[in-house]
Amino acid sequence: MEATVVIVGFGAAGACAAIEAAESGADVLVVDRFTGGGATAISGGIVYAGGGTRQQITAGIKDDPEMMYAYLRHETRDAVSAATLRRFCDESAGQLAWLEDHGVPFDATLCPYKTSYPTNRHYLYQSGSEHAHPDPAPRGHRTHAPGTSGGTLYAALAEAALARGVRFLPQTRAVALESPGCVVPLSQAGRDSGTTPELICSTLRDAPLWARFAHRTLHRWSVKPGLYLPGLGRALHRAVARIEQRHGRELRIRTESVVLAAGGFVFGREMMREHAPGVRGLRLGTHGDDGSGIRLGTEAGAGARHLDRISLWRFLTPPSALAGGLLVDRDGRRVCDESLYGAAIGDAVRACPDGKAWLLLDRDVFREARQQLLSQTLWFQRWQSWWLFTARRTSAPTLAKLARRAGIDPDGLAATVSAANLARFKGAPDPTGKPAELTRSLERAPYSLLDVSLRAVPAPMLTLGGLTVDEDTGEVLRPDGSPIPGLYAAGRTAVGICSGSYVSGLSLADCVFSGRRAGRHAAACHAAARHVAACQDQEPAAVRHSREEGVENDGQR
Repeated sequence: MEATVVIVGFGAAGACAAIEAAESGADVLVVDRFTGGGATAISGGIVYAGGGTRQQITAGIKDDPEMMYAYLRHETRDAVSAATLRRFCDESAGQLAWLEDHGVPFDATLCPYKTSYPTNRHYLYQSGSEHAHPDPAPRGHRTHAPGTSGGTLYAALAEAALARGVRFLPQTRAVALESPGCVVPLSQAGRDSGTTPELICSTLRDAPLWARFAHRTLHRWSVKPGLYLPGLGRALHRAVARIEQRHGRELRIRTESVVLAAGGFVFGREMMREHAPGVRGLRLGTHGDDGSGIRLGTEAGAGARHLDRISLWRFLTPPSALAGGLLVDRDGRRVCDESLYGAAIGDAVRACPDGKAWLLLDRDVFREARQQLLSQTLWFQRWQSWWLFTARRTSAPTLAKLARRAGIDPDGLAATVSAANLARFKGAPDPTGKPAELTRSLERAPYSLLDVSLRAVPAPMLTLGGLTVDEDTGEVLRPDGSPIPGLYAAGRTAVGICSGSYVSGLSLADCVFSGRRAGRHAAACHAAARHVAACQDQEPAAVRHSREEGVENDGQR
């Protein structure tokens, strides 16, 4: 089998790479271990975009690329260069429009309250910690569909790719790269270099119908409900792996460029033990996120960075009233601003003694939160809130009794509550910087502590690091910074915009940004190589003979 550009992985990054490469005139083949979608299809479908998107303008939101850059430079840290981040911000509104042009629906209905994920009534919201910085603007653009809408985003991109002639080979696992880095055109490779770059795969395309059906069905169940029942997910995946082992057959694909877009490694046990020992949480992704794409790159000589960066989330909202509580550790000390994004709160809780933290509420805040439960949550948020409000709640008529029941230092808790209430009474800034409109006085008994420790309720997590790439082309780089010609990476297989820290929508936005970049340049590399080959074929015989003779004489000297 042959293709000028082969893409490994058919999630958001792979689909965007395929679309760009196909629109640039390349013959594109996508392979996916399962049936496509990856982590994108089970995500919330949030794309982080700003700088004046159509939805922001419709909602009356003031935003520009400079305001977006000023916020993201705090969040992204050293993940990418300033020039790349600026380009990401400058192109952001156009990138969202590109998604719309390729069938992804968005909506301008603004969410009026703080939340980790909006309900089906709202599709534009502040998805990070923008409110804690100057010039905040909502930049979380949720794909317009009921429930978690990542499936709708993926389906639109997949349809757009296939409509442009992209070939898709599902249930095909990439195993190895042979002769990586060769950019000689396929028509020239065997004749001039004696080598043909190949992607070696294991495929079920010729397996019995029952085996392909069982593989597809068992994998779907290993993802959902396997996401919420990890033991079930692991058992189902073992059956999937046995089908692959028994019925998989080798397939070699000759190609000129390979784009690795196979996701991260949150399901890669060995890589997690090596780079994130001791980190436990609810793995966001599929069993395809096992680090196989990253390993293909490193085995070809690529470098990797930020593999130790794991985003572990602890969301306190919705309901939005919970942002008025006080997050404390076992010493009763304030942990952080309770209105921050879940990844920032997760980092803060992880740094607490024994990773334990509690959210303190008084009667009024708790009552308001319960009243908001039905109107501000989707089913999975409602289940988590119900668990916190019942199984993980401790209550008492006084702060002292409450602290003793929960195993918290009473004096420390009393001092924390007194300082926060006094600041609010005097109109002074909150000690942690929480916006004044989100602060509440906690004065009415009974008091409650919700156990939000990382082990109390499973904390969602995903990996952020990956292969090092050229930020202008997406080409994979060796540890010394030199490129591996013809090998590209995108999405969570590569270091990208969100590899420093994460806010909702930034990973999918980076998948689009990096996927388009890789696909565009992979196709351009192919076109350039074809042009060189054509020029060599058209070179007059006498000139070619004279040039080859000169090279031979140089060698003799």
